[in-house]
Amino acid sequence: MKIIIIGCGRVGSGLAKMLSLRKHDVTVIDNDPNSFESLGSAFKGKTVCGIGFDREVLKHAGIDRCDALAAVTSSDDANVVTARMAKKFYKVPRVAARLYDPRKAEIYRRFGLQTISPVSLGISRLAEILTFSQMNVVGNIGTGEVDCIELEVTPLLVGRTVSQLNAPGEFNVIAISRNGKTILPSSGTVFEEGDLLHLAVLTTATERLKKMLE
Repeated sequence: MKIIIIGCGRVGSGLAKMLSLRKHDVTVIDNDPNSFESLGSAFKGKTVCGIGFDREVLKHAGIDRCDALAAVTSSDDANVVTARMAKKFYKVPRVAARLYDPRKAEIYRRFGLQTISPVSLGISRLAEILTFSQMNVVGNIGTGEVDCIELEVTPLLVGRTVSQLNAPGEFNVIAISRNGKTILPSSGTVFEEGDLLHLAVLTTATERLKKMLE
């Protein structure tokens, strides 16, 4: 894939290096030429110095042939402008923006723009650690309505089946990690001590799942 990353801070440079190692064609844009030093000598992608939402800069980076774009500068406004341009004007198939303000992230998510809010993710993770240590939110699906959750099997669940935990339309066990391997369970798979469950959970059903587990 040809991927453009706007912003070469910690997130941008880390993302660029990871995608480059996965053999993607990566181009990084930043208005500070010194920021590219964080990419290291092993980085095989391209760098373009300029403002991420400047059309000439984007054209120089090859946005007309771009498969995906991530806007991860330190400015929420710049990230939104760049992401919307990429999505609406250049028709880039996959676009994501990092927004620090959770309220902005939620508003633009409702408009169909994929957003990542480190603040919201951090708050959710800390809340889970402090209030229910056995359940770990590891990500979101789609526009944020569904969480991916990891759950340690409790003594209450040992010996029960997947169908006894599933609640169709609210949460479902999608995989089980057991003895170093991950399997796709059937409805009759029995939970064993030491299992790590992977569930897809509607955010509105999280509290119900917690009460069931308690």
